[in-house]
Amino acid sequence: MRTYTVALAGNPNTGKSTLFNALTGLKQHTGNWSGKTVSLASGNYQYKDTRFRFVDLPGTYSLFSNSADEEVARDFIVFEKPDVTLLVLDSTALERSLNLALQVLEMTDRVIVGLNLMDEAKKKGIKIDAATLAKRLGVPVIPISARNNEGLDVLSEQLLLMCTGKIQTTPYRMKYNEQLERDISGLETELKSIVGEAYPSRWLAIRFLDGDRKLIETLKEKISAPSKGGMKHGTTPALRSSNSHHSC
Repeated sequence: MRTYTVALAGNPNTGKSTLFNALTGLKQHTGNWSGKTVSLASGNYQYKDTRFRFVDLPGTYSLFSNSADEEVARDFIVFEKPDVTLLVLDSTALERSLNLALQVLEMTDRVIVGLNLMDEAKKKGIKIDAATLAKRLGVPVIPISARNNEGLDVLSEQLLLMCTGKIQTTPYRMKYNEQLERDISGLETELKSIVGEAYPSRWLAIRFLDGDRKLIETLKEKISAPSKGGMKHGTTPALRSSNSHHSC
């Protein structure tokens, strides 16, 4: 049976862990992320003839390098390259959740959005046009209520379709001012010559221009590791030369 890896990402208190528990039940285990005190829970879920391995990432409001939780969540999405990143958003406070969503959409094309707490949103008279939101974000958006097991079959089907290559996405990407876009483009070209298609070069360029030292060091370590994903080696000095500071 084929197993696909799904990363669960979201802000704290969005019901992400409730969804994780609803899908995986007792088939879970927890372990520390390598080199960190942050623990990650993982569990299996079978749908039709496919097994999904869910990894419950730490709840965060951003994916920069401000905390160990943020680093672990970010590094898993970028460097472990799950088959799908399932973004769990709070339907009752969507504007607060979208900041993280936009960051994840810069990092990977393989994203599904789960609009959780739809039961609470309904009670508060909040209406969300999931189809329009999906069109704007460029990825599937599925209304769910994890604690009531509502929408989970639709979500499971979308996960299966994306994992098997039957859903193509066009994620929304932030556009910056003209000068910054030129800087991003130049550095992106340089980074692409180093990492190829292994990692999201535009996102890396944005983070490098913002002076994300921890990410730069992590990427150097990945490049120095045994060949994986088509990365080119012996090019670390190019990373050292790309540390200009710009605010995004």
